[in-house]
Amino acid sequence: MRTSHVLIPTLREDPGEAETVSHKLMLRAGLIRKVAAGIYTYLPLGLRVIRKVEQIIREEMNRAGAQELLMPIASPAELWQETGRWSFYGKELLRFKDRHEREFCLGPTHEEVITDLFRREVRSYRQMPLNFYQIQTKFRDEIRPRFGLMRGREFIMKDAYSFDQDEAGARLSYQKMYDAYHRIFTRCGLTFRAVEADTGLIGGSSSHEFMVLADTGENTIVYSDGGTYAANIEQAEVFPPTEVDAEPPRPLRTVQTPGCRTVEEVTKFLNTSSAHLVKTLLYSTGGNTVAVLVRGDHEANEVKIQRLLRINGLELATPTVVAQVTGAPVGFAGPIGLKDVRIIADHAIKAMRNVVVGANQIDTHYVDANWDRDFHVEQFADLRSACAGDPSPKRDGILRMAKGIEVGHVFMLGTKYSETMKATFLDLHGKECLAVMGCYGIGVGRTAASAIEQNHDPKGIIWPFPIAPFHVHLLPLTQSTQTAKVTAQLYDDLQTAGLEVLWDDRDERAGVKFNDADLMGAPFQVAIGDKSLAEGVVEIKTRKDGKKVKLPPAQVVGHLTEARPS
Repeated sequence: MRTSHVLIPTLREDPGEAETVSHKLMLRAGLIRKVAAGIYTYLPLGLRVIRKVEQIIREEMNRAGAQELLMPIASPAELWQETGRWSFYGKELLRFKDRHEREFCLGPTHEEVITDLFRREVRSYRQMPLNFYQIQTKFRDEIRPRFGLMRGREFIMKDAYSFDQDEAGARLSYQKMYDAYHRIFTRCGLTFRAVEADTGLIGGSSSHEFMVLADTGENTIVYSDGGTYAANIEQAEVFPPTEVDAEPPRPLRTVQTPGCRTVEEVTKFLNTSSAHLVKTLLYSTGGNTVAVLVRGDHEANEVKIQRLLRINGLELATPTVVAQVTGAPVGFAGPIGLKDVRIIADHAIKAMRNVVVGANQIDTHYVDANWDRDFHVEQFADLRSACAGDPSPKRDGILRMAKGIEVGHVFMLGTKYSETMKATFLDLHGKECLAVMGCYGIGVGRTAASAIEQNHDPKGIIWPFPIAPFHVHLLPLTQSTQTAKVTAQLYDDLQTAGLEVLWDDRDERAGVKFNDADLMGAPFQVAIGDKSLAEGVVEIKTRKDGKKVKLPPAQVVGHLTEARPS
């Protein structure tokens, strides 16, 4: 393809609206353009990348035995009301009414629609197992869409749904999808890890997230330095302490801490460490207030708290509620004397002695408080986020931390949807049974964006070969007849060899062409100029490492064919 025949509106400067590397470079390289908040048009180069990711997904899903179909983006409210998600899903579900006043939504996911299809069309165990997938537009009305394709409102997603006769079959389907995802992201040229994850709004018994490792990732993952364990920060299990502080309890004392509200301020004023302080975090949960106790140097894990309380949604209590419950402003809450408040605590609290806690009075804290003497804890549980240095839950080393971008998620749903929607089949003995389900999603645009987050330098994108919009960028540096002739021959020969070529045929300075080529990130660049042709060579540059080699034009195709990844 010639540059003069395709829309590639490159930008010299970073757009002010863009925060992440991928968002900046996708706008600058002319891959996408914003239509509204979280909604983008894919321009020709961007769509080429998307289609390549989709093709890899299709090939591996078909290889794993899944069948492609296409479901509508709009689905009727009654399906979502059957599962209870019409109200449970919240404002991310974009609802509307048609001309007949019937309620619909734009699908953020399709569990209800596919389960409805199954219960209408499948009667017997002989038709199973089944796995259906689609690559389709989704819509989630994010409260704050940001980061370009990373967190948009409208996005392209591959979602798949499996139906099995029993748990054993469902686990086999889950493993097939897990393995297929490994192949998909490997073929896309990404460095990634599969991590244990929370099931969230989708639900189910277990799940794994596939995380592309990148310093700019918005998710934190933990992994064992001596084994295979990996999980996201929300899911990573933390063991109770193996050692308990043996210090004898001291008498409880009240101390004045004027103006000291934060852990840092209190511990500095009292000349102690944050590991000797207990934070009391007050949460509002459907009209009630819950106090969560965690060690001062630990972070409360709200996903774990929600799981323990069996609720969806958790908010820190407002200053007004804090004042009503404790009688003091934010920063001085403590467990001693709290009334009509459920108190739960992280396992680490049980091992602590003579700790600092808020006194529920302004500018006041207690020193030498002990949980088994001074206040009552209703339940101890794993309520904190894992930290680097914690022991691995699999006993296979110490936990380390890394940043990642979620690009795929697989779920074991069990009978969550088949039970509520009565999706049954007749087994070998004619007995009516519930289908056991799994679901599996990949963010197509997010996969492309995360490839940029993982593969870029100050000059621009460095595309992995399998998903690059073009493999080779031809850069004629002059408008001479000789240069044009050699460029045209290379263009034809490279395409005949199966390489996709972008020919920059603009009448522009060499510097402009080189800058745009680096920005767009094709794996290879071939520069053709009168000076080099006078020496009988052209210059080939590998975008990833910047290495250059000069070869006669007749050897270029062989060199690039050999250099391309197998």
